[in-house]
Amino acid sequence: MTPAPHRSHTDDLLAFIAASPSPYHVVASAAQRLEKAGFRELLGTDDWTGATGGCFVSRAGALIAWYVPEGAPAHTPFRIVGTHTDSPNLRIKPAPDTGSSGWRQIGVEIYGGVPLNTWLDRDLGISGRLALRGGPDGTPRSSLVQIDEPLLRVPQLAIHLDRTVNDGVALDRQRHIAPIWALGDPREGELLRLVAAAAGEDPADVLGWDLMLHDIQPPGYLGAEREFVVASRLDNQVSVHAGVSALVDAATGVTEPTFVPVLAAFDHEEVGSGSETGAQSPLLERVLSRSVAARGGSDEDWSRALSGAFCVSADMAHAVHPNYAERHDPDHRPLPNGGPTVKVNVNQRYATDSTGIALFTAACERAGAPWQPFVSNNAMPCGTSIGPLTAARLGVTTVDVGVPGLSMHSARELCGVEDPAYLAAILGAVMTGN
Repeated sequence: MTPAPHRSHTDDLLAFIAASPSPYHVVASAAQRLEKAGFRELLGTDDWTGATGGCFVSRAGALIAWYVPEGAPAHTPFRIVGTHTDSPNLRIKPAPDTGSSGWRQIGVEIYGGVPLNTWLDRDLGISGRLALRGGPDGTPRSSLVQIDEPLLRVPQLAIHLDRTVNDGVALDRQRHIAPIWALGDPREGELLRLVAAAAGEDPADVLGWDLMLHDIQPPGYLGAEREFVVASRLDNQVSVHAGVSALVDAATGVTEPTFVPVLAAFDHEEVGSGSETGAQSPLLERVLSRSVAARGGSDEDWSRALSGAFCVSADMAHAVHPNYAERHDPDHRPLPNGGPTVKVNVNQRYATDSTGIALFTAACERAGAPWQPFVSNNAMPCGTSIGPLTAARLGVTTVDVGVPGLSMHSARELCGVEDPAYLAAILGAVMTGN
């Protein structure tokens, strides 16, 4: 059976996922845990002079958090854990109320690399944020919404009407993915009224939204010995949760001001990271440089802090699939509960090099946690993550790692029950050097 410490961590992970159906909820969940641990939120418009201890900045679906140990010089090197808050899903269009043949439906866009068949015949809720009419200065405010009820469903065509369905499902991204939710003719503004009511807001105050669908089936355990976790959005909330846990532990366990531990949770990784809250933006660079300046640091201190920095880009990885083993490299076949993988790609789809491997595996040894190597089959295109972007933007040694799992990007994914705790322990060792 699963060791108690790992089960406790994984129970907490499942609660985190259940509370976080959108990137905005991921940030809110992380911020809540950080504030409970004594971290304070800084606004970009605040004066950060003298800011030490635990701090964080949030912007929409992104969060940067760090902890400055007492007595740490301004040039203290950073130990960065990079993650992302978004997951592939279906997102609601600006004019959503639509329908056909006597059915009321909702128009959706496809966000990221979605295996569309995994969203068929699932009970779906709505989550995200509303942009609302603000105060006298016109600044909009926002409100989170989470409807964990079976509101919508994308129905699959019955096999009687498509006898070739088992030869492969061909789904038109425009015509076949609109979910149903009622009978009758479309009613303009109906979705807005429902969502605003769920958020406790006046529909007249809603000026815009970022809304998406989520599978309402709760996360849980699977297997004869309950050795697997099954949930939506394991990619990449496993890593965000591990990073938050590691940072909180680092803030309470640092005895020497050796490093400044940092968590960078970006949005929009699944669509290339090219946004104000994505890894291609200057968000992390600006926050870290301001944190150095807040402690009286100079440009020289900033350069020294970066020169000694190390970044772990943590994102889900592929376990070997027993039904498609030929799709994997024959000599690199990670399995769940064998520890996080270290991802290597010589074409820099992952930023890992030998220095990064040495630093990360040394942290594994200090944490008493296993790890596994990963490389893609040469005949298969290799994925990527924020690692190469962060390495290129900051010029810091970076290693790409991740918990191995199955069904990545599906509406419901799987990983080992022990690996999330292994990852958190290793990230803690990276952050503190202990």
